[in-house]
Amino acid sequence: MAADGLVFVPGGAYTMGCTTEQGSDCDGDEKPAHQVTVPDFYIGKYEVTQKQWREVMGKAPSYFKNCDDCPVEQVSWSDIQEFLQKLNAANPGKNYRLPTEAEWEYAARGGSLSGGYKYAGSNSIDEVAWYSTNSGSKTHPVGGKKANELGLHDMSGNVREWCSDWWDYYPATAQTNPTGPGTGGHRVIRGGSWGYDALLCRVAYRSSNTPTLRDNALGFRLCRPS
Repeated sequence: MAADGLVFVPGGAYTMGCTTEQGSDCDGDEKPAHQVTVPDFYIGKYEVTQKQWREVMGKAPSYFKNCDDCPVEQVSWSDIQEFLQKLNAANPGKNYRLPTEAEWEYAARGGSLSGGYKYAGSNSIDEVAWYSTNSGSKTHPVGGKKANELGLHDMSGNVREWCSDWWDYYPATAQTNPTGPGTGGHRVIRGGSWGYDALLCRVAYRSSNTPTLRDNALGFRLCRPS
């Protein structure tokens, strides 16, 4: 783990989308499964917390208050762009950003260390995620559940996470470092949340919404180039 709390992810190739371990649970937009190659990158060990957001922006907008180590939520994709601009101004050369959808799924699956799990780090969701059955209808401090193969926490639960891409259906052909379409109406959201059931916490599950959406089960984690 780097000094800024991000974990190095060696690049590689993987099959993105509806793979065998997802069983019959796949949605239509998880197909076709296709090969993707991503370069080396760094990604947050944890979701960005309320304390971290407050240190950059001055105040945290979260619905679940008084929990510095809980993930920040109620932040839109557009809000995050302002956060990133300020964070990068204070840390020249780091180039913090949101992960691409392909980077996010590769990391959630454990990268080159992947055990082929249905959720991020396990086939037992209770080991790795705060979700509808065990969350008590609220967020929890980051890192409270088992990490995945790369040492990343909460990629299957706690809060959903914004990605950088505009949403689109998957291509059938192999892709190298895909970043999504150039324009669109919805940005990609990945991962499960404290309010989702297990079906929606799988590593292949996708969702999306308008960049202005704020939701008390929606946050993000940082990424940067290697």
